[in-house]
Amino acid sequence: MKVSISDLANKANIKFGTSGLRGLVTDLSDEVCFAYTQAFLQSTPMKDKRVVIGHDLRPSSPRITQACITAADQLGFTCEYVGALPTPALAHFGIQNSIPGIMVTGSHIPFDRNGIKFYRADGEISKEDEQSIMDSIVSLPDSINLLELPKINSAASELYLTRYTSLFASDFLKGKTIAVYEHSGVARDFLSSLFKALGAEVISLGRSDEFVPIDTEAVREDDVEQAKAWAAENYFDMLVSTDGDGDRPLIADEHGEFLRGDIIGILCAQYLKASYVATPVSSNTAVEKSALFNSVVRTKIGSPYVIEAMDSMKAKYPKNVIAGYEANGGFLLGSEALVNNCPLKALPTRDAILPMLALLELSKETQTPISQLTESLPKRYTASDRLEDVPTNLSQELITSLIDNSEAVINMLLPNATQVQTIDQTDGLRVDFDTGDIVHLRPSGNAPELRCYTESNNQNQAVNICIGCLKRFKKALK
Repeated sequence: MKVSISDLANKANIKFGTSGLRGLVTDLSDEVCFAYTQAFLQSTPMKDKRVVIGHDLRPSSPRITQACITAADQLGFTCEYVGALPTPALAHFGIQNSIPGIMVTGSHIPFDRNGIKFYRADGEISKEDEQSIMDSIVSLPDSINLLELPKINSAASELYLTRYTSLFASDFLKGKTIAVYEHSGVARDFLSSLFKALGAEVISLGRSDEFVPIDTEAVREDDVEQAKAWAAENYFDMLVSTDGDGDRPLIADEHGEFLRGDIIGILCAQYLKASYVATPVSSNTAVEKSALFNSVVRTKIGSPYVIEAMDSMKAKYPKNVIAGYEANGGFLLGSEALVNNCPLKALPTRDAILPMLALLELSKETQTPISQLTESLPKRYTASDRLEDVPTNLSQELITSLIDNSEAVINMLLPNATQVQTIDQTDGLRVDFDTGDIVHLRPSGNAPELRCYTESNNQNQAVNICIGCLKRFKKALK
């Protein structure tokens, strides 16, 4: 039976978001996952018929993986099944072996949802690749008999571990204590193995058998308080964790205070001596105000846009270090860099490990604790949160109603302001006010959520602006 992917997407409500395919588990049927996998493999250039496939720890992920493997098998592909592992580990393995990859993960969204990320042999698919998949016609069998999951190939996890242990001496972290908030993240065991291999003492905290939706851009208040409590109960130099699929870092200092992802990105880019940086419009403006980089390019939100900008930079400046990061902390290395005089190959997809090691190395070099690494940066503070269960069309309607109405913008976003300075519609609505504060509203590309990002010269002010803005929007949506 011939099936149009676009028709299937409309019926099942499974579409691409800012990074990957997302939807309710109940909508991610065997047929849907089978069809999208075949569309991807048929539309992606490759040297031979091999594909690497892995997944996160969501309860729905193994079955979706089976559907993907079954689809690949019916097209004659050899599947390298790498089991549960961080997304960047799968991507790195695919790039180094010049084979495409499929990662079954919903990242940070709740467990009743899931998704699939697709990788070409040279990295993440682009928005153009997504459109090619959506334009595809595939053949679905009358019935799909799912194959059992093959034996796990550990080569991808091992290669990813070696990527970082090869850069540092085995006693690099001797005398350091790293706490790992394990929750249900697929990187939890990898983190412990990595830091132990580098000589650190590791404290394991908060491991969960149930899926915990950790969003590194909107950290739950329970996690904020828990981190502080852990710091009071334990001594550690740094607390680390990731989102569900291990491509976004969650890092707290020795006091249990979480660092914002975009500040982590600046510090990591600085450590790598990057000359050119790409980051979404939602990131902290300290990156420009710091004057650390030759050029900063702002993009729409989503790793494909950051990668596109890095590719353009690399074409213009082939001898320079090119980097990118997102407000969620995911770091993308667009070119080769040197770490301890060792070459570190490009990994143009979100990565949580490099920022962790960069901050630890900076701390060691400057002989300062993690909490003091931000002291040299301009004092700009950000906050972010979201309203859940808000249909995208409602978010867009509200934002559209504000664009040409300065009075409404002020009343809704920042009532104590008197004037709108600039409005940026690169992605959603980002407004600079005469108070020096910034408010950015945007419908999520992955779920029915309205996200709010704020920036100010004071942390409490940034948080309060975000809380107030979302309260007013919640009231307006009733």
